[in-house]
Amino acid sequence: MSEILLECRRVEKFFQKDGARIEVLRDINFAIQTQESVAILGRSGVGKSTLLHVMGTLEPPSLGKVFYHGEDVSTYSPEKLASFRNRELGFVFQFHYLLQEFTALENVLMPALIAGERKDKFLDKAALLLHEVGLSHRLSHRPGELSGGEQQRVALARAMIMSPKVLLADEPTGNLDSANASMVRDLLLEMNRSKGVTLVLVTHDEKVAQSFSRQIEMRDGKIASTASDSGASATISS
Repeated sequence: MSEILLECRRVEKFFQKDGARIEVLRDINFAIQTQESVAILGRSGVGKSTLLHVMGTLEPPSLGKVFYHGEDVSTYSPEKLASFRNRELGFVFQFHYLLQEFTALENVLMPALIAGERKDKFLDKAALLLHEVGLSHRLSHRPGELSGGEQQRVALARAMIMSPKVLLADEPTGNLDSANASMVRDLLLEMNRSKGVTLVLVTHDEKVAQSFSRQIEMRDGKIASTASDSGASATISS
């Protein structure tokens, strides 16, 4: 049975610059259920990435709350929040952020090592994840020896090493050619289906978004409309 995993309630994000308030997110309200695949869609500059960062606890909202399993994460201590982020959330960004001096296998292991886990406990899992993304022949290769598509697939394997509840992907296909972009999109959706991870993707590509079970369109820092694969849609009024 599905349940609400992640919820944004009246989330706003703004910055002060030269005495003026710059609003990035305005009155964001939505909930995501376990094992959903949700695409947040919109043009550049509408606040998609900022929303993903707030959802991923990388940035706090200026106003409003973010809940996971009904718990307000703003009440967490810095230590608890860091542990929660490491163990419950997986991240894939437009740039892979792999460590150049380490192999693909070592990069995938990094979140487990940061969590204080023993390397040998996660070694087989890291190798299996690389196999699942088609890189079993690249375990000992460093990022500079990999193509852009291969680097992004290593980043996806790394995001999954701690078996996160939520996988947050910020324009992960933005730097890739069409063939590699399709492969990464398909791998993200396969992780959602086969491992039950809740998937949230930020994209400006409508074709990519249509592959997801729900689409949330943003305009001017607000949610403008939502649609599901059933064809139902709704426009959110200002």
